[in-house]
Order: sequence, then structure tokens, then C-alpha cells
Amino acid sequence: MLIRTPADLGAVIRDRRKRLKLDQSSLAKQIGVSRQWVIEIEHGHPRAELALVLRALDALGIPVDAGGQQTTSRGPARSGVDINAIVTKAKKGKT
Repeated sequence: MLIRTPADLGAVIRDRRKRLKLDQSSLAKQIGVSRQWVIEIEHGHPRAELALVLRALDALGIPVDAGGQQTTSRGPARSGVDINAIVTKAKKGKT
């Protein structure tokens, strides 16, 4: 699945952070931002600075692939992250 919205990206970041057993403060320190910034990105803040978002993804080991090759597979991404499941879970949690 493609990440299409800031909320989708925030859900992926939050899920990976939790899987790595990092709290928001630890991730913030690793990236060089405030805990409030992590909270905002996880909630889908649409105006986050791209360089910081990329730093967060790198810190969490989430690859960014701009190869432009789309697959029809509904399975997990090559990195082993099932973005479909993460986004679906995040959307269910908001209802």
C-alpha cells in the first residue's frame, strides 16, 4: 500500500516506534527534535519538515523507495512492514 496522507505516515512511524519499544522521548532525542514533534508527526501533522521526517524514518529503519515500480501484491512490503495492516489498525483505533 502506498502512504497517501500524513495520517498514514504517522501511523507507520508510531507502529514502528512501538515495535522497537521506543518511547516518544527516546525517538525525539535520536532524531534531534522535541517530543511534541514526534507526537505531531504520529498524529498526521501535515506541515512537518521533510528533512526531519526522513531522519525519523531512517532512525526507525523504514526505507523510502522512490523506484516508481508499483506491484499488485497485497502482501507485506519488501522491508517486512505490512503498511496495509498498520494503516487499517490506526483507522480502526480512531472510531
